[in-house]
Amino acid sequence: MREVDPRNKYDRRVFLKGAAATVPAVAVASSTGLGIGDAWAEDAKALSPATLKTLVKVARDIYPHDMLVDRYYIAAVKPWDGKAAEDPAVKAMINDGIARLDSDARDRHQVPYIEVPWETDRVALLHGIEETKFFKTIRGDLVVSLYNQKEVWPKFGYEGSSAEHGGYINRGFSDIDWLPKA
Repeated sequence: MREVDPRNKYDRRVFLKGAAATVPAVAVASSTGLGIGDAWAEDAKALSPATLKTLVKVARDIYPHDMLVDRYYIAAVKPWDGKAAEDPAVKAMINDGIARLDSDARDRHQVPYIEVPWETDRVALLHGIEETKFFKTIRGDLVVSLYNQKEVWPKFGYEGSSAEHGGYINRGFSDIDWLPKA
């Protein structure tokens, strides 16, 4: 895939400065028992943090992109907590869907879904529930909530709307550089 701006925006000095600031923060967090990667789920209103973390893993398994970090999947999944707080039916659907995934995972692998180590095994578990309302609803929402994040667009080579730049005739129409010239 083609990146819009392939230039490296960081240099060694910026990296070292960031690393020097990160080490003490990680040491404090690990000594207090806080998981930095899990802190986002702790302020959930309706769903448990474990449910939200499992939803992120489900989202990553449904739409796997190694070049996307978890924060994009978290941003796509986090609104489900608000929806579950407003509607008990949504909360029940999500909790039942995750419970079923965990049950299936325990039957096959003796661990909950989130702890199944291989992606192919988790995808096989998802195939087992692909006809459920839970799966269809989450998958359908992820198409919009994951791919409609403007920060994700450049990672897929999409430059965004071109209407304000004169349309695709002036911006992007003949940018195809990955096909051989005829």
